[in-house]
Amino acid sequence: MGLFSKPIKTLDDLFSHMLQDIYYAEQQITKALPKMIEKASSPQLKQGFERHLRETEGQIQRLDQVFSLLGKPAKGVDCAAIDGIISETKEIMGDVDDPEVLDAALIAGAQAVEHYEITRYGTLIAFAKQLGHHNVVGHLQQTLDEERTTDTLLTGLAESSVNRSAAA
Repeated sequence: MGLFSKPIKTLDDLFSHMLQDIYYAEQQITKALPKMIEKASSPQLKQGFERHLRETEGQIQRLDQVFSLLGKPAKGVDCAAIDGIISETKEIMGDVDDPEVLDAALIAGAQAVEHYEITRYGTLIAFAKQLGHHNVVGHLQQTLDEERTTDTLLTGLAESSVNRSAAA
């Protein structure tokens, strides 16, 4: 356990910790997306990142509701996984000169984030159901659906144009 983290003894403790983890992750994503928007050269990718930034802000509000429904304070805990994914994406963004290759790298980084979120929300939904927190399942499911849609859109953009341009 981290220095300031509460010990995890029960599934409910783990559920709470993971909620705090994804809350932190969503906040870090809102900080990273504007730089990705700025660096993207593909108009469709730029537009997709702008849409996802607005969506992520809504997901944070939804998480605030989840915490409220559970009677818990909305707070985050450091998430080494998302910090690592964002750090790696920033490092790659600094190493790529070709704008088309950079767009491909941005999609790869964004999809790493999406896959992390998909995993986390899927687990949170399973835990919420097991713990009888049925009042929050719909909120978590809505976000999971949005993350899956974003991942699908990124794959489509990569396969239809961005990767092809980067390979040329």
